[in-house]
Amino acid sequence: MPKMKTKTAAAKRIRVTGTGKLMAAGTSMRHNLEHKSSKKRRELSRDQHIAKDQQKRMKRLLGL
Repeated sequence: MPKMKTKTAAAKRIRVTGTGKLMAAGTSMRHNLEHKSSKKRRELSRDQHIAKDQQKRMKRLLGL
């Protein structure tokens, strides 16, 4: 059976930490930023952990 290919769309959006957790950029940072507080913008700019129920599906897309 051939190797499973990585879905490049998922690979561009998701990164794997050293412990194997998956991280992705948060949402709500594209527009309307003038209405958000500085604190909220800082929080949203950080990568966020992907929920455990989604991790199995995402790992399959990444070929892990």
